[in-house]
Amino acid sequence: MKKLNVCVLFGGISPEHEVSLRSAESVLNHMDAEKYNVFPVGITKEGKWILYGGADYALLPTGEWEQHPDNRPVAISPVRDQGLLRFEGDCVVREQIDVVFPVLHGENGEDGAIQGLMQLAGIPCVGPDVAASAVAMDKTLTKLVVDHAGLTQAAWQLVRNSDLTAHMEQILDQLEGRFAYPMFVKPADTGSSVGVSKAADRAALQQALTAAGQFDEKILVEEFIHGREVEVAVMGNDSPMASACGEIDSGADFYDYDSKYITDTSTAYIPARIDEEVAEQVRDAAVKIYSAIGCRGLSRVDFFVTYEDNRVVFNEINTLPGFTSISMYPKLFDASGIPFGQLIDELLRLAMEAGK
Repeated sequence: MKKLNVCVLFGGISPEHEVSLRSAESVLNHMDAEKYNVFPVGITKEGKWILYGGADYALLPTGEWEQHPDNRPVAISPVRDQGLLRFEGDCVVREQIDVVFPVLHGENGEDGAIQGLMQLAGIPCVGPDVAASAVAMDKTLTKLVVDHAGLTQAAWQLVRNSDLTAHMEQILDQLEGRFAYPMFVKPADTGSSVGVSKAADRAALQQALTAAGQFDEKILVEEFIHGREVEVAVMGNDSPMASACGEIDSGADFYDYDSKYITDTSTAYIPARIDEEVAEQVRDAAVKIYSAIGCRGLSRVDFFVTYEDNRVVFNEINTLPGFTSISMYPKLFDASGIPFGQLIDELLRLAMEAGK
């Protein structure tokens, strides 16, 4: 069988650059060399595209990969049938690429930008297409779709960063008139809990709005839901399937960036500590949201299950979830009988299927 030429993209111009490096390390270490010719392409924070010339993927999270002597500058051409262009002095070498796996989180990787380039280039790409990626990346647009689909989610309000300087007191009054404390404040277009705060009083709310505004013009403010944090991995194109449910106990005030990637306070429970009937409701809601947004390939859908009455409340969707050694997406499918290597095989197959 002919090997597939797979370009794995990682890094990127994004606040989630470091998370992407850790995800890519895991993905690359689980790719079967007998099935794939792998082209690991890193995008630096400055936007340079580099074909990593090393074989030790442990150098990705440390940043040392950028200095490898066998690195070469590259680019993916938007011109069809050009593939990956490798620059060797005054020469350009073209490498055919069968499929791209964008292990890129957040801005410029999960928002439809890379997906648009692959669409122009005619290269199949793992994960949702341009429209679904853009909608899912913007939490306020996601909220509108989920509202229209008739599924339960936290009450929310959009605040614009450009209004904060002139109208901060009015905005604070409006939010306090609608929501009780604590409130959650999130930049609309980040993942990995970047810029997310839990505000317990007016001073904290003002600080949270200002902090979120450093990452995005659109800021999402939500009511607090007292419940378990339950996550589901979804995979598929026309007939998506949901994994077992997993539960995160952050061990902190909430599941923030530090809890996810820096400290060791969080604990994952797979399966989640909920009744099977409730778990089935979660899985059903996850597939409905995935389909309503128009996702394909993969996404992770996150919920709250309330402590008092086991209500299933949608939180958010991630179209290119983490693939680090501690990430829930691969763990959830591993618990569902699909180990990491097989999961990569299936995601690449789905991308090829959708790209035909």
